[in-house]
Amino acid sequence: MVSTGSTDGAKVGTRVVHRRYVPYSHAHYAGNLVDGAYSLGLFGDVATEMCIRTDGDEGLFASYSDVQFRAPVRAGDVLEISCEISRVGTRSRVMEFAVHVVARGAASDAAPGASTVLDDPILATTATGTVVVPA
Repeated sequence: MVSTGSTDGAKVGTRVVHRRYVPYSHAHYAGNLVDGAYSLGLFGDVATEMCIRTDGDEGLFASYSDVQFRAPVRAGDVLEISCEISRVGTRSRVMEFAVHVVARGAASDAAPGASTVLDDPILATTATGTVVVPA
């Protein structure tokens, strides 16, 4: 689809969702754990799409608040990253973010590439963030 430059306008409840596989090259700690900054980077990606969709500009992150790392993210996970607008100001947008693990690597000696889709996604990271867009 080609954009004509029009946007939907920022509205409370507008939502953007991405999915991402976590490559093993991002493992930072024992047990293939990925550092918490990985989730924050993903929040930046969904926030950028949100700003483009609602304001026609990439926007800039101003702050995060209430960041919580609730469960581990591991290499081999498939993540669902969501962003929802919770407040709209003149130039600011407050967004609620979440990372859910929706699939997890289940490697074994017999099946080193095995993975499983989780029946109940795991809430791994949450945050509230504020972005600013041009007037």
